[in-house]
Amino acid sequence: MPSVTGSEKSSGTTLPQVTFCFRCIGCGSVASEASHDFRCSQCGNLLEISDPGWKASGLSASALKSVWRERRSSNAVLDLSGVWRFRELLPMPASETQIVTLREGNTPLYELSQASRNTGVSRLYAKHQGMNPTGSFKDTGMTVAATFARQAGYRWVACASTGNTSASMAAYAARGGVRSLVLVPEGKISWSKLSQALDYGALTCQLRADFDGCLRLLQELVRQAPVYQLNSINPFRLEGQKTVAIELLEQMDWQEPDHIIVPGGNLGNSSAIGKALLEMREIGLIQRLPKLSVIQAEGANALVRTVRAGGRQLVNMEPETRATAIRIGNPASWEKAVRVLEATGGACEQVSEVEIAQAKAEIGAEGIGCEPASAVTLAGLKKLLQQGFVKKDETVVLILTGNLLKDPDFTMDFHQGQLFQGTADDKEGDKLKPFRHPPIVLDATLDAVVTALNEAEQSERTHSNA
Repeated sequence: MPSVTGSEKSSGTTLPQVTFCFRCIGCGSVASEASHDFRCSQCGNLLEISDPGWKASGLSASALKSVWRERRSSNAVLDLSGVWRFRELLPMPASETQIVTLREGNTPLYELSQASRNTGVSRLYAKHQGMNPTGSFKDTGMTVAATFARQAGYRWVACASTGNTSASMAAYAARGGVRSLVLVPEGKISWSKLSQALDYGALTCQLRADFDGCLRLLQELVRQAPVYQLNSINPFRLEGQKTVAIELLEQMDWQEPDHIIVPGGNLGNSSAIGKALLEMREIGLIQRLPKLSVIQAEGANALVRTVRAGGRQLVNMEPETRATAIRIGNPASWEKAVRVLEATGGACEQVSEVEIAQAKAEIGAEGIGCEPASAVTLAGLKKLLQQGFVKKDETVVLILTGNLLKDPDFTMDFHQGQLFQGTADDKEGDKLKPFRHPPIVLDATLDAVVTALNEAEQSERTHSNA
């Protein structure tokens, strides 16, 4: 079923009908078509999309800003998408009716006032991609990748996932009238994320493997069956995901922040944001590059190890972290991420499980919340401040990639004091007691509730005076 129907046409410019090509990030060879595994036929490295349209549009930076601003007041289907609104910088399908959209993007930029005071950073913001339709940043890339899968006539799309990708892919496949196959590691995925894939009708297979094993099997599958892969090695995914950076700069009136900090899992998101920053500078939309930094969990720190070893060969590992969205030990886009770090002068750092839990609670105290993987950004910021890499008078934007409701078990375990029970972090986790707000069971009487209120007031005064 087409997602754009009837006479609802896009405002502003017409769809840019241009050709685009695939360029290898390794040897630089260029091709008009991509293989099923999106790897270079010459050297086996990953592909990226080159010159998707803006050069052919003939629009200046000021004209692009004007067109995009005008579309914000349009009710046309494509203009309601925070991805397709920036279509001059995207590869476009042959027909508007092929586009699969759920009004993704348009995510808020929040000022983090409490975290700003606690860290001393004068201007601290969070771009919350967890406010996308399925609750994660994956939607911004999936709308583009699902569109091209549909245009190519595929009946099946597939992904390996730690949860968010499967939820997003299943939703966009359902919206576009395509079947979806999900491969997830058994017992290592949040039920809330898995339930989304089930509800959207995906054929869901829980494999006795980790994420990397699921991805390896998927890559074997797409070479033998007519199934279209929608993991982040698909370059169309990254084209959509780069719009978070475009939308962010528009929200900041095109005043570049000093730092953008992102979580690091399979590293497609940091690659996409970095690609957007470089393109925006080339176009003239921005004059300087923010430093893009990547933060990982200590138990899933393949990029950190790789960078510290010189960044020329991946140092993979067996991952283990409660931040399930970034529990990846063999990130596919590591080379793209290394290049982005080098191009922007960014840093790569790791944080502990206790640091993640505390940062998540602090973001929750702002009234916005996030999943554990997103909280590595605030935890990482603290370390980068201690190292002097980030200065307190600079402007910092944290990219929050997933919604609080993506991993409710983590949140409940944390507030009930069970998150670190029986682990090596048990003793260190005790220091997080002031951040916990467990539910209490009371008799259904007025006196019981008033007593609870008074005790909460006393506890808050004690904490404030500590």
